[in-house]
Order: sequence, then structure tokens, then C-alpha cells
Amino acid sequence: KPKKPHSFLRHVTVEQGGTAILSCYVTGTNDDLIQITWQRKTREKPHNDNFLTILPREEVQFVNGGDDRFKYIGNFNDKNGTLQFSNVALKDEGSYTCIFTLFPSGNQKTEIPLNLLVPPFTSVKDNLPTLGTEEVLFATCTAAGSKPPAEVRWLTDALGDKVRTTTNSTQYDNDTTTTVSSLFGVPTREINGHQVQCVISGDSLSTDESLPFTIQVYCEYQLLIVISEDSFECVSFMFFRSGQSLLESSVKIDGAKLQLLSLTSDINGLYQCEASNTYGNKRGQLYVHVASGEVSLDLAVQLVQIFLNWFLILGDVSFCGCRFILMLFCFMFCGLLSKEINRNLNIYYESKMMDFCRHSTHIQIRG
Repeated sequence: KPKKPHSFLRHVTVEQGGTAILSCYVTGTNDDLIQITWQRKTREKPHNDNFLTILPREEVQFVNGGDDRFKYIGNFNDKNGTLQFSNVALKDEGSYTCIFTLFPSGNQKTEIPLNLLVPPFTSVKDNLPTLGTEEVLFATCTAAGSKPPAEVRWLTDALGDKVRTTTNSTQYDNDTTTTVSSLFGVPTREINGHQVQCVISGDSLSTDESLPFTIQVYCEYQLLIVISEDSFECVSFMFFRSGQSLLESSVKIDGAKLQLLSLTSDINGLYQCEASNTYGNKRGQLYVHVASGEVSLDLAVQLVQIFLNWFLILGDVSFCGCRFILMLFCFMFCGLLSKEINRNLNIYYESKMMDFCRHSTHIQIRG
């Protein structure tokens, strides 16, 4: 009398793109093996159908088209129907069943649920926060397209309650999930330069993945004016003369440097240096007035005092990759005093020093 068919269940888990071994064999019977049949029910093919048959003498036949990702690595005489399945994709996830046709006992089945692990694509995006007093988004850490969902968290060490995090997840029809963790805080000088870690973990990763991120508080711009005896240089920026054209015979522009060729009243006026970037634009101003006479000691003292005032206010400020720099050479005034000249160079300096953003700056020349 034939025996009732037997059924077994074996789970297999594989990472996307990897190789799965679908083990299937029969033991403990002397019945004759007639054939081995493989069936599948997957995401791509939701209806159970035969896709491969193994006959005596190791003859493998595909049904409804071949798939060279499958390789028979068993042995028919040993009643072993094991398949090697390479380059497994998410569409292949599902249930695989091998059926041994035995005589006289009948069929014996082994069902193999195939589960896929999909590692996430990980990244940290800087939100480019600018200096301010309100809470803003510093950065987002993303684990995209993972299966099962990945865990995303921030390690902020000593920052404590100066920052906070939020986490959101989106699940898609193919059962993959994108998890995004956001880091918030107030963009101050004190928080600038602190390094944090985004840690991503989950069953689809063999080890935790750590992405370092340095909080960078971005600034707007820098205006730097360097004064020498007969020239004024706006480093990384360009000058233009407010309300008037730049006289080619009296001034010379060399890169970011404006040189006064002749100290006459023709060059009198307000010279401006404009810088702009993605965060805005600002101007530095320099008023030049040339009159007859000699340079007075009082004027030189006044100019030195201007320099010292700026130095006391701005000299110790250095943060977020931005540096306030004011280069004014006191020896220039001493040199002017020692010269026997018939002209009086009265220089009135007015400038707003702004932060320098390390990103590219668009330079404009107006005249």
C-alpha cells in the first residue's frame, strides 16, 4: 500500500544580489525516484507554476523558458534535488517547492520560503545652516530602500539638549523602507565644528554603519580691504565707484586690487566692494578724498585709532571656517609723514566686515 506524501519546510534567507542554496533531498527510503519537479510562487510570478524538472541521468529541463541563474548541484541517484540560485533579486522572493516523485510511495514535497535582505543606501546630507538664533535643520541621515527597515540614530556625545532628532519611515509596495533621521539645533558659534555620528543598523547589515558628520555653521560673506600707500585691495572681491565710472587714467584694476595711479581730486569718491553668494550680498565701502597740503599727524592718528577700534571689536572673532580680517599697515602713515609731498591724502575708511563663506563667491564689477 502506497504511503502518504510527506512535506517539509526549510527557510532560506539571502542578501539581494547574493547566492541562495535551495536544499532538497529525500532520505530513509528505498523507493525508486522517477523525477524531481521544482515549483515557485514569487513577487514576479504570484501563481504557483512548474519551472524546472530533473530527470534520471541528471537531465535538467526548464519549463516556460530557461534561467541560467539556477544550477543543479544535487545528485539524482542520491535523491538530492538541490539548486544553486545566484544573483537573487527582490522580485525572486517567495516560496520554492521541490517535489520528489517516488514509486510506489508517491510524492514527497519540500517547501522553501526564500526571504531577501536588502541593505540600505546610506547618506548624510548637510542642510547648510547659516548663523542664527532660531532652531534649524542641521542635517539628515538616510537609510534608503532597506528590507527589513533599518534603524537610524544620531550619537551627539557632549551636545546633550543643544540638539534634537526626529525619525520618519516610508514603506513602499515592494516592502522596502526608507528611514530618515533629522538633526536639529540652533546654529551658533559654540555648536560649530562639533562632530556627531549617524549610526545605521539592521538585519540587512552585517555590522553597524557609522557616518561621521561635522556640524558646519555657514556664514554669509567676508569683505576684506587692505590699504597701502596708493592702493586699496578687496581680497576675493572687486571694486566699483558709486555713481561714477572708474577713470582708466587714474585707477588700475588688477584682479581684486584697485590701484590709484595718480593722487588727484579726480579719484575722489565712494568706492564700494560688493560680494554675493547663495546666502545674500553685502558691500564694503571706502571713501577717498585727495586735497592739497601735507599729511597731518592728526589724520594719521585718527586712522590708527580707526584700525585699533576695528581690531578690538573684530580681531578675536574666528569661527565656522570664517575669519574676520582687517589688515591695515601703520607704517604706511609713517611713510607718508616722512615724504616731502605737495598733496594731502585724506582717507576716510568705512567698511562692514562680514563673515566669509567657504563656498564659491560670485564677483560683480560695476562702474
